[in-house]
Amino acid sequence: MSVCVIVKRKFEDKNIASKIAPLIVRLRSQASIQPGYITDQAFAALDSQGEYLVVSMWDTIDDWNNWMNSELRQSIQRQIDELTVEDTEYRYYKTIVGGIVPKFEAVL
Repeated sequence: MSVCVIVKRKFEDKNIASKIAPLIVRLRSQASIQPGYITDQAFAALDSQGEYLVVSMWDTIDDWNNWMNSELRQSIQRQIDELTVEDTEYRYYKTIVGGIVPKFEAVL
């Protein structure tokens, strides 16, 4: 079952692009050659200046965790952490086949 990983970062400096872009490009290019990587996209928030998301798809959560915990990724992430104003936030989602299935409880 594929997994969607959402990474949210917040930067205060309006001129951060020249510093952060090479790091994000390096992360994304290195991720793309990892086992289990499917795809990713990067987004800049329209309603919250300095907020960025990277949404990536992986074959399994184990594939993501292997990349997440790799020394290469940790090294790049530490450089990014020096530029952020908040901790990088990670969210994990599984794909839903057929939509959301409601849970019904018995009524007594």
